[in-house]
Amino acid sequence: MHAALFPDLVVNGEHVPHGVVAAETQNQDAPKGKPGIAWRKAANAVAIRTLLLQEARSRRIRSDPQEVGPGRFETEEEALIRGLLDVAIEVSPPTEQDILSEWERDPTRFRTPPLWEVSHILCACDPRDEADRAKAQARAQGVLAQALDAPKSFAALAARESDCGSKASGGALGQLGPNDTLPEFEAALRDLSEGEISAQPVLTRHGYHVIRLDAVALGQVLPLDAVRGKIAVAMEKAAWAREARHFIAKLVDASDIQGADLGAL
Repeated sequence: MHAALFPDLVVNGEHVPHGVVAAETQNQDAPKGKPGIAWRKAANAVAIRTLLLQEARSRRIRSDPQEVGPGRFETEEEALIRGLLDVAIEVSPPTEQDILSEWERDPTRFRTPPLWEVSHILCACDPRDEADRAKAQARAQGVLAQALDAPKSFAALAARESDCGSKASGGALGQLGPNDTLPEFEAALRDLSEGEISAQPVLTRHGYHVIRLDAVALGQVLPLDAVRGKIAVAMEKAAWAREARHFIAKLVDASDIQGADLGAL
């Protein structure tokens, strides 16, 4: 990205190097061929980070990097921002009435894990190989068309076409629960009704899958006592996030920022 195409980012008189914003663009979603959108999102993110660091230093927050994973520690800046938010944001735990009201709003949200009985047909490929992926996708579309045209022949089609060892059992994978399969596969299962075949082949690291949800057993609704702690944690996290947004919005309102658009906060 050529620096002249994008405005300088200045936060309360502090000039942020173009390279910092450019590095942040890789973390931002934007349509292909639209670098300006990625830049604007990155400039907003960097502006907020710069504001928080300025506030942390003005309050003389001490940087104390903590371990956030095996052998992986916060950066000095991450530690400063965390320290600032720890000091600036206070959230009270939800009351028993708050928790009860949240549970009563829709008790069916709180269930034991579901079980899915699943069959599939795999058209294997290496998703990183564009030609191999395109070939497998075309094949999967043809298999899907056959499956939709003759649903009762799914097992025979799997036995003939699938690249998975489950072809020996007509594509049947048996019962699956949450986290028993790949995230893309599970997401597709959650969108299917019992007896339904996926409307499009589903891509995972193994290739394209034509999926049939043979049966589903929804989990049992849990009583309040079983989910009280989970609800309390979720409500406290949501309240913390709201307060964090409010805190950042106040910083933005009190600041002079050029080269970013934070008016929507």
